[in-house]
Amino acid sequence: MPHPHREWHRSDRIGWLRAAVLGANDGVISTASLMVGVAATGATPAAVLTAGIAGLAAGAMSMAAGEYVSVQSQADTERADIARETRELEQQPELEQAELTAIYRQRGLDPQLARQVAEQLMAKDALSAHVRDELGITEALRARPVQAALASAGSFAAGAVVPITATLLAPTGQSAAAISATTVLALLGLGAVAAHAGGSPRLRGAMRVAFWGALAMAITAVVGRLFHTAV
Repeated sequence: MPHPHREWHRSDRIGWLRAAVLGANDGVISTASLMVGVAATGATPAAVLTAGIAGLAAGAMSMAAGEYVSVQSQADTERADIARETRELEQQPELEQAELTAIYRQRGLDPQLARQVAEQLMAKDALSAHVRDELGITEALRARPVQAALASAGSFAAGAVVPITATLLAPTGQSAAAISATTVLALLGLGAVAAHAGGSPRLRGAMRVAFWGALAMAITAVVGRLFHTAV
C-alpha cells in the first residue's frame, strides 16, 4: 500500500509571494530611479543619499498602506460572502445542498454520486464545503491584509537598500553609474528568483524585470539632465 505523502504547491504561497516580489521590485526600481534622477541634476552625493532614504521611507509606507487597503477590501468581500452563505444554510439547507450537488455534477460526477458527496460533506461541515466549492475561497488563497502589508513594506525597504548602499560605496562623482549598474544586477537576480519561485523560466523573468528597471532609470536620468540644463 503506498504511503501518503505531503504535496508542496507553489500556489500555497502566492499571496505573500506576490506582495513581496512587487515590493522588492518597486523598492529597487523607484528608489534607484529617484536617486539617478537627482544625481543627473548635478546634486551632491549627500543630496542623492538623502533622496534615497526619503524614497525608502515614503515608498515603504505607501506600499504597506496600499496593499493593506487593497487586501482588506478583498477580505471584507470574503467575510460578507461567508456571512450570506451562513444565513442561506440556516434558512434553506435543501436548496444549498442542491446547489452543491449541481456544482459536483458540473465537475464530472454522476448525479447520484454528486448528491452523496454533497450530503456527506454538508453533514460534516456544510459551511466549509460551500465556502470552498461554491465561493472558491481556500485557506491558501484567503486574503490576509496585515501579512500583505508587512511583506510589501519590508520587501520595498530591502529593495531600496540596494541603490542606497551603492551610493555609499561609489567613488566621488560616480553615484549615478554605480546605482545603475548595481540596480540592473539586483533586478536580474530578483527577477530570476521570483520566476523560479513561481515556476516560470528564470531568464525571461530576469530580463523582463531588468528591462523595465533600466528604462525607468533612463527616463528619470533624462528628466534630471533637462532640469539641470534649465537651471
